Amino acid sequence: MKYQEAKDELIQAWGNLGYSWGLNKTMAQVHALLMISTRPMSTEEIMQELSISRGNANMNIRALLDWGIIERVSVPGERREYFKSEKDVWALARQVARERRKRELEPILKVLRKVNDVSGDGSEELKEFKRVTRDLKNFAEKSDGLLETFIRSEENWFWNTLMKIMK
Repeated sequence: MKYQEAKDELIQAWGNLGYSWGLNKTMAQVHALLMISTRPMSTEEIMQELSISRGNANMNIRALLDWGIIERVSVPGERREYFKSEKDVWALARQVARERRKRELEPILKVLRKVNDVSGDGSEELKEFKRVTRDLKNFAEKSDGLLETFIRSEENWFWNTLMKIMK
């Protein structure tokens, strides 16, 4: 397989993977392109490489910046903005976990903690509501603790621990 063909296939596959995780497909493709790039890229280069519009490129670059997995960089002698991606896969995984925790887990935990002290007439519906929300809250809190451990961990420690658990 030639380099360009392999590159295109990886970018497409990363886009599909991102889409399965609930991300915008183009956002994941921009990220893949920046991950494999040997140098920072401008918006125009990203647009050209992926055949996307300026608006689409800008929106997805902004989203990736918000996620903290790409950053703006200065290129001496250039007025354009350039972007580069985190190359350390472990750091990238921890950053994605941090963002998903903040965007997904923390809001539902807040709601579950709020509704945990519901009061009422002792009906079957209320008892079931309390049981389900208590179980969800316990699961979410354990998941949050696991994510916190992962986010703070070093690669070797995490994999060694995981292998011990699996034995």
